[in-house]
Amino acid sequence: MTKDKTSQKSALVIGGGVAGMQASLDIASQGYRVYLVEKQTSIGGRMAALDKTFPTLDCSACILTPRLSEVARHPNIELLTYSEVESVKGKAGKFRVTVRRKARYVDEDKCSGCGDCSRECPVEVPNEFDEGLGFRKAIYIPFPQATPNVYAIDRERCIQCKRCQKTCERGAIDFEMTDQIVELQVGAIIVATGYKLFDVSQYPRLGYGKYTNVITAMEYERLINAAGPTQGHLIRLSDGRVPKNIAFIQCVGARDVAKGVPYCSRVCCMYGIKNAVMAREHDPEARVTVYYADIRAFGKGFEEFYEMAKTRFGVDFVKGRVGELSENPHNQNLVMSVENILTGKVSEREHDLVVICPGLQPPEGLDTIANALGLERSIDGYLNVEDRFAAPVETLVPGVFTCGCADGPKDIPDSVTAGSAAAMKATIILAVGGVA
Repeated sequence: MTKDKTSQKSALVIGGGVAGMQASLDIASQGYRVYLVEKQTSIGGRMAALDKTFPTLDCSACILTPRLSEVARHPNIELLTYSEVESVKGKAGKFRVTVRRKARYVDEDKCSGCGDCSRECPVEVPNEFDEGLGFRKAIYIPFPQATPNVYAIDRERCIQCKRCQKTCERGAIDFEMTDQIVELQVGAIIVATGYKLFDVSQYPRLGYGKYTNVITAMEYERLINAAGPTQGHLIRLSDGRVPKNIAFIQCVGARDVAKGVPYCSRVCCMYGIKNAVMAREHDPEARVTVYYADIRAFGKGFEEFYEMAKTRFGVDFVKGRVGELSENPHNQNLVMSVENILTGKVSEREHDLVVICPGLQPPEGLDTIANALGLERSIDGYLNVEDRFAAPVETLVPGVFTCGCADGPKDIPDSVTAGSAAAMKATIILAVGGVA
């Protein structure tokens, strides 16, 4: 099924994370129409899964939720979730974009988000939003503040018992629903596609996937989150015991030429420190150690936060290289050899929980979007910009801009700033009807 949408003064934003939402709001608030395309069933991006933000330790959901609502209610923003850009033609001021809206099998106009369908569903599968640590139903929303608050059916896992359909009083569930092709005409495009985390299983010596008590930082985020699978209780996955000696390993999948990630991911140091502080907040008696190569605390308040972690919270920082991990068969603790870079001494340490802090990489599908838009990518896989100093959000294609982590790793404040910058550049195109 094909629909056509025409607008002379409109922009397309690809990606509904914090940068894409900021860009959308800034364009829409200037009176222009925005089509916000997000491949997941909800906007919010990675920030929706975080517990706290650094360096202020503010509640991530408390910051994000009002912004989700603002985007959803803005009269100039049209959300196209569970959708992907298929092709782009034309030039600045006159782009023609084809978007595939994947079938949710739930009518967005009829669904009230009551959840009666999900409660009736007999199928439980691992919840991707909880990093597979919790469960969701085959008909689901990814998290409680999902925007739009509309359920979707996972047809690969659905057994088609249709109990959800019989339960839904609004008649919102439609198993015959098919994908829709939407044609858009926009004057400017912003790419805000986010990032993916490095696959830490590429370091088999660290034991991820082999030892249950070796987890990633995102899994840790979900464990300490009150809305997560353990309602915010930090426990070991092997036995449910509260960990008393926790290690954080930094720079995994960052600054490693052998793994194809020679660059610094910029955020790992600070989110690692934040998580170490949170471990002490959860249990002031716990011993917490951060193993690092360098601490790069360059943002506003970051250095002070790092000092606070050491002095106020008593986090132990060890500048060292971590060798191969093994498991103590008696208690499932992790035993690691560590070379202290400052002293040159090698020691053996034991922790009951190890958290690996992976670096950032370009997201899946960025190559497809880059090809559709004719954008160049750097050797690292991120989008190239025209000039990193003078035009940091402008791509080499006129009328196409970038923000967030699409052109390289950024933290939340920098992503928001880039979103506003890209929005300003896009509105200049919209105001003059093409390249000025």
